[in-house]
Parts: sequence; structure tokens; C-alpha cells
Amino acid sequence: MRGQREIQGASQLGQRLGLPVVLLDMEYWDEHWNALDPESFAQRQRELVADDEWIIDGNYASTMPIRLGKAEAVIFLDIHPLVCLWGIMQRRYQHRGDDVHSRHRRGRITLGFVRYILRYRHTMRPRVERLIAEHAVGDLIRLRTRREVRRFLAAIPSGPESS
Repeated sequence: MRGQREIQGASQLGQRLGLPVVLLDMEYWDEHWNALDPESFAQRQRELVADDEWIIDGNYASTMPIRLGKAEAVIFLDIHPLVCLWGIMQRRYQHRGDDVHSRHRRGRITLGFVRYILRYRHTMRPRVERLIAEHAVGDLIRLRTRREVRRFLAAIPSGPESS
């Protein structure tokens, strides 16, 4: 079950710290894979970060400044693209259910999405790094391997709400 632990990193972090976890894909896409309009998506994130404590899992560079300006810490998973694709394939297998949550957990795989993943380090990573440098107010934690993710999660003591 190694893959399942890795896939649920944000959920594990939320459980350990006793914090609510928001998956941006669940906020952005509906059950028919229709995207929320950009202003509504931005407004939803402004509402989310208005809360005192939260974990938000997702990229969405266009609205990243909203989250970066309020986050105490940013965890940047700088994982090799092939490892990311393997994780996506695992999610497809593990979350085969027909409910909305399972559909979003397993992700929608298109040729364009695969290209995005494979090109991420050359196209999106520089943009994300620039956004972090310009807007982040909290600490930056960069994890480059699944092993680093596991070690990071294992080092976090469970909070009082998570026991």
C-alpha cells in the first residue's frame, strides 16, 4: 500500500495536524468535468484562505498568489515527471469508484494532461518558483522524491485533534 500512502499525502498531513484539507480539483471541476469560471474559482479560494487554518492541495498557478499570500508554509512537490505519471496511474486503479470524490481522486487523464506532466519541469516549474518567490510569506518546503515525502510526513507528530 505504499502508493496509497503517498497519494494521500495532503490527507495524512491534515490528519496529523488536525487541519481541514481542500482538494482544489474538487473545487474547480464538477462531476461532469466542467470547470468553474475563473472569478468564481478565485473567489472560492479567497474564502478558503480566510479561515485560520487549512491545507490546500493543488497547483492552479493563475490563483496561486491568493494561497501563497496566506500560507504559513508551502510544500512544493518537485517530483520527477515519470514518478508523477506512475502515481496518476496508481490513482486511476485505486479510485475506480463511480462517486464524485473517486472521479476527482483518480484524475482525468488526457493526452494534453500527460504532456503537461512531462513538460512541467520546463514550463510550469519556473513559473511556480517565480510565484513562490514573489508572493509566499511562509516557509518553503521542497520535496523532490516520494521518499522525502514519506520522511516529511513521518516526522510530523500527530496533533491533539488527530488522535
